[in-house]
Amino acid sequence: METPGANHDSFRGSPRRNSILSASNIIQAPISTLLEYSGLFRTRPNPSQEAETLVTDDSSGISNGEVAIRIIGNGEQDAETDSNGLREPGGLGHTELLGSATQVDPIGGAPSEGASQAAPGESVAGDAATRDSPYQRYDIQQAARWIEQILPFSLLLLVVFIRQHLQGFFVAIWIAAVMFKSNDILKKQTALKGERHISALIGISVAFTAHVVGVYWWFRKDDLLYPLIMLPPKSIPPFWHAIFIIVVNDTLVRQASMIFKCFLLMYYKNSRGRNYRKQGQLLTLVEYLMLLYRSLLPTPVWYRFFLNKDYGSLFSSLMTGLYLTFKLTSVVEKVQSFFTALKALSRKEVHYGSYATTEQVNAAGDLCAICQEKMHTPILLRCKHMFCEDCVSEWFERERTCPLCRALVKPADLKSFGDGSTSLFFQIF
Repeated sequence: METPGANHDSFRGSPRRNSILSASNIIQAPISTLLEYSGLFRTRPNPSQEAETLVTDDSSGISNGEVAIRIIGNGEQDAETDSNGLREPGGLGHTELLGSATQVDPIGGAPSEGASQAAPGESVAGDAATRDSPYQRYDIQQAARWIEQILPFSLLLLVVFIRQHLQGFFVAIWIAAVMFKSNDILKKQTALKGERHISALIGISVAFTAHVVGVYWWFRKDDLLYPLIMLPPKSIPPFWHAIFIIVVNDTLVRQASMIFKCFLLMYYKNSRGRNYRKQGQLLTLVEYLMLLYRSLLPTPVWYRFFLNKDYGSLFSSLMTGLYLTFKLTSVVEKVQSFFTALKALSRKEVHYGSYATTEQVNAAGDLCAICQEKMHTPILLRCKHMFCEDCVSEWFERERTCPLCRALVKPADLKSFGDGSTSLFFQIF
C-alpha cells in the first residue's frame, strides 16, 4: 500500500538509466544495453517483486480515516516509463484506490462518490496491449542475447578470413586510396585553367602510369589482364578471387583514364570560351566511355565463374544465361549515355543560349557579372542575361539555373564530368 501523497520521485531520481551505458554493461551485453538505452525493452524485475505491495509510512496529504491501496500487476510494471517514473494502468490485476479517488469509512462504510471507474473499452484495450507487449519485448531481448552470444565467434571468423586474404585486402585498400587521391589531384589541375603547368601534368601522368604498370606486373600471374580484352580467365576463379580481379581492374582502368585526361588538360592548357566548353565536353565523353567499358569488364570473369560444370550443365547454363540477360540491360543504359555525350560534343551551338551580337552587348553593358571583367565571347541566356562564355560554361558544369535570376536555363541533361572528376562507384557485377 502507498499513500496518496507519495509520489514517484524515487523513480525519476533512479540512477538505473544513467548507468545503463557503463563500460561493464557494454562489454558484457552490448546489444541489450543499447536496446535498453533506446527504450525498445527494459530490464524485467525479479519475479518476487512483480506483485509486491509497497507500504510507506508517509502520511502527508492524508486526512484522518483515509486509506490508499495500490496493487501493482504485471501489466502495469511492463508499462513503466523510465523518463518520468510514472506508471500506466491497464493490466488485468490492477486495482488503484488513491486518497480522494476512493475514501473508505474506517467503520466499514461504502466508498464515496469520487471513486474512479474504468471504462469497459479502455479495459479491453489495456488488456490486449499488456498481453502482447511483454512477449514482443521478450522476443527482441532473446534475439539480442543470441546475437551477443555468436558475436565473439563471428569476429574470430572475420579475423581469420582477413588473415587468409591479407594481401588482397591490403592491395584493394591501397589502390582505392590512390585512386581517390588521384581524383582530387586531377580536379584541382582542371580548376587551375590557364595556371596549369605542363611539367606538373607530365609528372602526374608518369606517376599514374608507373602505379598502373607496377600493380599489373606484380599480379601478372593472377589472370588480371585477360578481362581487359574481354577474355575469361584460364581457370574458374573462386568467388573472392573473382571479386579481387574485378575490383583491381575496375580501379586501375579508372586511373588509366585519368592519364588520358591529363593529356587533354595539357592540350587545353590556356582554354577560354569555346575551347573551355569543348574541354569539358571531351572530359565528359571520356568518362562515359570509361563507364561503358567498365560495365563490360566484369562480364568475362562472372561468365567463367557461373559456367562451372561441377554444378551441372543445366544449372550452370541457366545461371550464365540469367547473368548475361541482366547485364545486357545495364549495358544498354551505358551505351545510350555515351551516345548522348557524343552528340553533345558534335553540337556546335550553345544549348542554353546564343552568342550575343554587338548591339546586345552595348545595350546590356560589356561587364560580366561573374568575373567582373570585360566580356569575352558573351553568351545571351534564354532569360536575357549575358555572361562570358568561359564563366557561364564553368557555371553550368554544376548548375542549371541563371547565376542572377535563378531561372531554369539549362535543360536536364547527362551529368557533366567537365571538372575532371571520375565516378567513384565500383562496378562489381
